[in-house]
Amino acid sequence: MEPIKTPDEEEIRTIYRQGEAAMVTLVGSLIRVVQALSEQVQALEDQLAKNSSNSGKPPSSDGLKKKPKSLRHKSGKKSGGQPGHPGSTLQMVAHAAHVETHRVRRCRHCQASLEEVPAQDYEKRQVFDLPPVQVEVTEHQAEIKECPICHTLTQADFPAAVSQPVQYGERLKAQMVYFHQQHFVPLERTAEILADLYDQPVSEGTIVEACHTVAQRVQPVYQAIKAELQQTEEPGHFDETGGRVEKALWWFHVACTALLTYYEAHAKRGKQALEAIGIFPHFHGTALHDAYRSYFQYQNVRHALCNAHHLRELTFIFEQYQQSWANEMIDLLREIKTAVEAAQPDQEHLSPAKIADFEARYDAILTAGFQANPVAPPVEPIPKKRGKPKQHPAKNLLDHLQLRKRETLAFMYDFKVLFDNNQAERDLRMIKLKQKVSGCFRSQEGAKTFCTIRSYISTARKNGQRVLDVLQLALSGSPYAPPFLQPRLSSNA
Repeated sequence: MEPIKTPDEEEIRTIYRQGEAAMVTLVGSLIRVVQALSEQVQALEDQLAKNSSNSGKPPSSDGLKKKPKSLRHKSGKKSGGQPGHPGSTLQMVAHAAHVETHRVRRCRHCQASLEEVPAQDYEKRQVFDLPPVQVEVTEHQAEIKECPICHTLTQADFPAAVSQPVQYGERLKAQMVYFHQQHFVPLERTAEILADLYDQPVSEGTIVEACHTVAQRVQPVYQAIKAELQQTEEPGHFDETGGRVEKALWWFHVACTALLTYYEAHAKRGKQALEAIGIFPHFHGTALHDAYRSYFQYQNVRHALCNAHHLRELTFIFEQYQQSWANEMIDLLREIKTAVEAAQPDQEHLSPAKIADFEARYDAILTAGFQANPVAPPVEPIPKKRGKPKQHPAKNLLDHLQLRKRETLAFMYDFKVLFDNNQAERDLRMIKLKQKVSGCFRSQEGAKTFCTIRSYISTARKNGQRVLDVLQLALSGSPYAPPFLQPRLSSNA
């Protein structure tokens, strides 16, 4: 913004001598300057007041000085495992792999020899540890025989997995992918870990090749996940986050349910990306998202909004502007959430009277909010600007909650719809962890490989599978797929 030039004393006197009209013009211009500066100061104060508890900013941006309060309420339970939790304490096994007997040589009291005295009992202690691990080399020998009749040489076939004179096996390659893709260990450190664990040097290229192999083998499952998400009537979760691919800003999109995860990277964030990915345009269930405007361009979708976002925005309005209606709306949304949770699983929906009461209270809070934020008359003359006129943040949030009332309260009308979009945000967190640990993607192919493998891994974990097991299955040519995806795999075969 250009520096604002204010008149000096002599200029003011000159304008004063020009008469009343000139003074009115001067005061009007100064009022507009004060308004503009006030808006700038308020915007800067709003920016400083925002943190992870009252906006969409990540917790890492809070710094060490800020201590934002959590939006979660205390449950009243003690920390640690709750009653009925199975626990995971070490338990003795019936038959140990190795037994070491520690013998008594002499009496502790009189030092008499006890070498020939049989033991009357034993006190047992068990140590759980790993045996020494090293890479084991298996040599495959294919017989070559000459036919005594026609003298033709015939060689036996090698197993399908043994395709090179020298190669790594499926278990070791699964661990390469496991460290690099599941735990985001950079290539150089993955190679270092394998060398330290197994005394076997592995090149970074070998790790990359193993990842590409897994991505190719799980491609049918990846496409089956996409097809299932396109046609499911169950509520789905959608979100996106930015990331660097070849030093440029790309967007990583996620579509997911409690049992499925699908990632895809695209250079764009909005409708162009949604069309290219091809899930949201075909989706006919209830889509939970964060109210990004591109989602609302699709009318065949039943929209539901993330109330975790609403709680943060309402918290900001209450903390920054001390508007009580925002705190009342926070309490109401939490009360509805508690009522829905209390009604499950015995009921499929709240009673009509209960729903009507919550809706009336919702509308009353919005009415109080609009009364506290009336539309201010514009100062004349109004400079013409493109787009909507700028509004107070509280007024913007009120308009949104009024326009999207049905989508905000979707969790109240349909118990299958969750209160927030945390499922998508939890799945997207893996993308952010990848970038924090390993940095950006050096190629589009690397980003595509990551999305494919992470979709497969996340889906397998949601269905109770161990990551190393499903990676080994993929390398063996039989990737894991949840039972409900099997018909799709069969039809595509």
